[in-house]
Amino acid sequence: MSMGPAIHPSAVVDPGSKLGANVRIGAFSYIGPEVEIGEGTVIGPHCSVIGPTRIGSDNRIVGHAAIGGDPQDKKFKGERVELVIGDRNQIREFVTVNRGTGSGGGITRVGSDNMLLAYTHVAHDCLIGNHCVFSNNSTLAGHVTVEDWVITSGFSGAHQFCRIGAHAFIGMGVLLSGDVPPFTMVAGDASGRPRGINSEGLKRRGFDAERISAIKRAYRTLYMAGLPLAEARQQLSEQAQSSEDVRALLQFIETSERPLQR
Repeated sequence: MSMGPAIHPSAVVDPGSKLGANVRIGAFSYIGPEVEIGEGTVIGPHCSVIGPTRIGSDNRIVGHAAIGGDPQDKKFKGERVELVIGDRNQIREFVTVNRGTGSGGGITRVGSDNMLLAYTHVAHDCLIGNHCVFSNNSTLAGHVTVEDWVITSGFSGAHQFCRIGAHAFIGMGVLLSGDVPPFTMVAGDASGRPRGINSEGLKRRGFDAERISAIKRAYRTLYMAGLPLAEARQQLSEQAQSSEDVRALLQFIETSERPLQR
């Protein structure tokens, strides 16, 4: 049964905020003006949510998270910028997610069904897809794009403007300075090197043997054949004619503005 929001007596909720049905606000939390929180979302104790921020339904935001804070960017001059978070996300202890910047598009966006584990940081103007897992102490600099079903391991990080393709896996402690193509595993040392495709993750998500085989062939063309990138792209273009996954990989490469992580 739908009920009004439940707000702990010690919480501070600005009258300029909007709380949906069955929202719960924990002890000593602060909800600022221009904050919208969707139905069924739970905000734990000692959290801050600063607007303009829109949070969808059925999220779980655990204690001491700081959501919607000002971007940590010297160019920010107080302009109106936003944070938008989707549905059913789990945001754990001490996570920080900042709003966008006026020069960077004005919005930080987090999709749905993601897990942001303790001490994850999502900086200004990041765009995060759905079904991602950010392990403890994962850090995204400004303007990073993360596509769907990405996993980042503990203490990993991404340089500003990097892109991480769908179904990629980033190993523990890897610090990315380039774009990671879809399906790729990056691990090995602090600078991170491609180590094959995320075949186990793909199997868990229902990719059959034929699809995985096509992705493996594309990976070998890109990373193991010793080809210049232009020649590798030409061969990938031929392979893409019979594989939607290779087409997605090729499109990612062709739209990259930073060097690939190689």
